[in-house]
Parts: sequence; C-alpha cells; structure tokens
Amino acid sequence: MIDLRSDTVTKPTDDMRKAMARAEVGDDVYGEDPTVNRLQEMAAAMLGKRFALLVPSGTMANQLAIRSHTQPGQEIIVESTSHVVRYEQGAAGALAGVQLHWVTGERGIMTAEQVEAAIRPNDPHSITTALICIENTHNAGGGTIYPLSTIERIRAVAVRHGIPMHLDGARLFNAVAATTLPPAVYAQHFETVSLCLSKGLGAPVGSLLISNDQRLMDRARRFRRMYGGAMRQAGILAAAGIYALERHVARLKTDHDHAKKLARLLQQIPAIQIAPQHVETNIVMFDIVDERRSSAQLMAALKEHGVLVNAVGGQSYRAVTHLQITDKQIDEAAAVFANILTR
Repeated sequence: MIDLRSDTVTKPTDDMRKAMARAEVGDDVYGEDPTVNRLQEMAAAMLGKRFALLVPSGTMANQLAIRSHTQPGQEIIVESTSHVVRYEQGAAGALAGVQLHWVTGERGIMTAEQVEAAIRPNDPHSITTALICIENTHNAGGGTIYPLSTIERIRAVAVRHGIPMHLDGARLFNAVAATTLPPAVYAQHFETVSLCLSKGLGAPVGSLLISNDQRLMDRARRFRRMYGGAMRQAGILAAAGIYALERHVARLKTDHDHAKKLARLLQQIPAIQIAPQHVETNIVMFDIVDERRSSAQLMAALKEHGVLVNAVGGQSYRAVTHLQITDKQIDEAAAVFANILTR
C-alpha cells in the first residue's frame, strides 16, 4: 500500500528501533531520565533556546503554550485554517478558557497588516489579545513556508503591542530543509516553539515545547502534569527523537522532491486540477473533477489499487510524502490516478 494520507504514518526504521532498545532511562517526572534530558537539551540548542519539554503530541505542545501564555477570558490570533483551529478539538477554549480570533490568510499565511488589524483595542469594553500563533509549515495551506520576512514584520507588530508569539513548528524542519535557513533563525522570533518528532522526522511519538523563559516553562511542566502528559521512563521514546534529529532532518529534501514530482505527474491527468508551483515541501493539494463518483467512492477505488490519500472537503484532496515513500512509488501512485480517472 502506498500511503500518502499523512507523514504521521511513518514507522521507525530498524536502526531507530535499535537506538530505542538501547536507551538509558529513568523517571522523567523527577527529571532523572538521561535520554529525555539529552533530547531536550539537543532540541533547545538547535533552536537557539535554553529549555525544552518532551510531551506526547504536537496538540499538547501547542495547548501547553497557549495555557502558559494566557489567562481565561483572553484571545489569541490564529490563521483560520491552522492546526490549532481545525484539529485540536476546541482545546484552547476547553482547557485554557481563551477564544480564537481567526484571520484568513493566503494559503495559510497571514500578513503583518492582518495581524495588527486583529489586535483588540486597549479599552475596558474589549477582550485582551494575549498571543499570536503562526504555523510553519502550514498544513492546510499545502505545506506552505512562512517567508522569514513576513515573520519579521509580524514580530515587529507583536513587539510594538507587547504580545508574545508562539510557533506551531510541527513541520518546522521541512521549512528548514527547503530554505536551508537554520531552525534558530525562525525560532528567534517566538517566545515558544512546538516541534513534532513523529511526522517527517519519523519518530513513533513525541513533540517538544521549547522556550527561553524558565518561568513559562515551569508553568508548562505543571500544566503537562495536569493534562496527563507527564511520562516516566520516556527515554525509550526520546531515543527515537534523538536519532531523528541527528539523521532525518537533511533527508526531508527527498520528501520535497517526491512531492514536486507527484504534482508534475498529476498535472498531466485532465481530471486533476493542481498548481505544482505551490508545492513547497512535502504536501500536495489538488482537486479532482469527477462527476461520476463521490470522494468516498474515489478514495475507495484508489485504495483498491493500492493508494491511500485524504479527502479534505469538496473536490479537494491531499497527498503527503514521507520517510517510507520511494521514488518508484511516486510513479506507481501517479499511474493509479491516471488509470482510475481516465478509464
């Protein structure tokens, strides 16, 4: 099966499994797991920060950041199709008691002018803007990379208004691989950064929350406990993260090349509408015009021929390349699309 549903379907390599099996462990709640501590120190250093906290998921990392930055009754600015909005089950409201101010960006990218317009006025009748969240790369935008110049302009707005910023960097290293900019160059503009280990980096589980602010990270550690995210002998998982950061970052460019190749091949199929120039990293968004079949029927036909993709609404679909996808499989997947849509 050629599984293009998401880069979350990756499986640990044999060498990664060996590293996990050999991991030295301790009780991380006591701060005594040496492998967790090493991962946290490594990730923080890569992003030019002082502190990192291992958590089970990217959603938890984002929600710990939101909870640690805000007070109930405040508001955070987010792009309308961001992960925080679409895929975190309303956790910002349920867990932190804050509301989301949606800004509609271009393929997920907000401008500084949009962000500034969304900041609430400083008066007793208005809710307080407490945080600005950016997602880089932007999942629903099609793996789009936030231009560094745009981040810098948004940061200038945030500083002028005294508002902290959080980076949902679940796929930050995809942006790093595509632009060759060091991760610290992106991270320097944010008080907190979340980083996922279990997408393109290929670890089986785990994310990190990273910051320079010890007081904020102490709050995050307490909230991690409250949210049920404190783990004990987590070094087995941390070992996979260390392996991924040491060996799987540079190879993300291969995923990007595969995605761009897939986009070019799909463009040759008359029933598919796609803009290959919009494929910046490992996510391919496209529309299929097929009046004969519903999206469910089309996905079933693809699955029957060994290809899995996700429908994302209407005629739109998403394919994501990752660690287990080969160049040959890209050719095979495109051939399956052509066969089903032209017969």
